[in-house]
Amino acid sequence: MDFHQPSTVAEALAVKAEHPDAVPIAGGTDVMVELNFDVRRPAALLDLGRIAELAEWTEHDGHIRLGATVPYTRIVTELGEELPGLAMASRTVGSPQIRNRGTVGGNLGSASPAGDAHPPLLATTAMVEVASTRGTREVSIHEFFAGPKRSVLAPDELITAVTVPRAPGPQQFAKVGTRNAMVIAVCSFAISLDPAARTVGTGIGSAGPTPLRATEAEEFAAAELPWESRDPLPDSISHEFGRLVGAAARPIDDVRGTAAYRRHSLSVLGRRTLGWVWQEVTG
Repeated sequence: MDFHQPSTVAEALAVKAEHPDAVPIAGGTDVMVELNFDVRRPAALLDLGRIAELAEWTEHDGHIRLGATVPYTRIVTELGEELPGLAMASRTVGSPQIRNRGTVGGNLGSASPAGDAHPPLLATTAMVEVASTRGTREVSIHEFFAGPKRSVLAPDELITAVTVPRAPGPQQFAKVGTRNAMVIAVCSFAISLDPAARTVGTGIGSAGPTPLRATEAEEFAAAELPWESRDPLPDSISHEFGRLVGAAARPIDDVRGTAAYRRHSLSVLGRRTLGWVWQEVTG
């Protein structure tokens, strides 16, 4: 197995162009597990850990540009106010050691339906920045996932950053697992409210072939929430929102849970998280 360790993005893109089958590795929390269990044996590894520009985040015009190798720990400690939904999800990732190494860029690269970072990104208008020697392009997070563990990345492209709007209102993330930490989600859900625009964003994880949005639930909540009066949330709205979230899932039965359990759990998560964000709106 060949090993490449570039020190700049330009060098990394040149390697990827010459070796499109090279597997990028940053924190290694997914790749090393697959290597250790002999799930795959790539011809080459492309280590991105020494590229300083990928490990930084910046803010411009109300958006956070998050470098592909910024670890979860820094999202929790440095971006809790700017990106609260993503910070909440980051806190649930593995152990402290995994959070110190794991990255959103790596999560997106694996494109797993169970990725914890995906639902809070889907609940926003995030854009994934991908680059190659041919140039740089931005892909909407809503168009990024192509299938189970597949994305729209071309063989010669690398994820360099994800740009996320600073939270315009309250956000929440919740997941169900067999225990509170160090576990893959049975299902997960994220919600983002924009009280000024009166819009609702959602993201569903681990309940379909790809991470999903609950678009009917979004439209329902945007139309029915008492934006003007800021009255307490009626039970009828929260229960219908939860039902629509569960209906949007496309789960299967597997070793972590049944399809019926996932739909029910998502309905509960949808109802609860809507209540939490609305409490923040009403103060």
